[in-house]
Amino acid sequence: MANTDEVVAAVGSRLRAIRKQRERTLAGVAADTGISVSTLSRLEAGRRRPTLDLLLPLAQAYDMQIDELIGAPPTGDPRIHLRPVRRNGMTFIPLTRRAGGVQAHKVIIPKRRRPPEQRTHEGYEWMYVLNGRLRLLLGDHDLVLTEGEAAEFDCRVPHWFDSADPAPVEVLILFGHQGERAHLRARSAPR
Repeated sequence: MANTDEVVAAVGSRLRAIRKQRERTLAGVAADTGISVSTLSRLEAGRRRPTLDLLLPLAQAYDMQIDELIGAPPTGDPRIHLRPVRRNGMTFIPLTRRAGGVQAHKVIIPKRRRPPEQRTHEGYEWMYVLNGRLRLLLGDHDLVLTEGEAAEFDCRVPHWFDSADPAPVEVLILFGHQGERAHLRARSAPR
């Protein structure tokens, strides 16, 4: 485990990398945080020790937790801390932590984002609508799935999905990169 001095020494370069990754300027970050450009520059260069009064506004400006911002080592907390990922206007919340195999995500899709453009890729996908209505184009099929409905498909079939309404939709997605599928082992008898 890294000691405190090592973590503190690495904060400056980490802050610079985060700022550059987000394509922000020192002046822009200074305007958002109220921290002067010179202080930000010295902090990123390691010539200023990071303090809580500097890190709090930076964490807010970068929309990050402070421990993530500074690269703090794990604390041994047994709870799962889900870190959302935003991609193509959607928010993906990973529910699995292992590499390989079937991956599970809760996906929040905002109100209608883009026109339909079907794509294909390797893998197999299973989708379950938790809240809202999901529009799914799957090959020649144009489907609207409502709460409690599911779809599964080979991702080599052209597909596209989005909110069916001007409201967000929440979906549980299981995705197998190598074509792994969810296997149904038991089914209750119809009533």
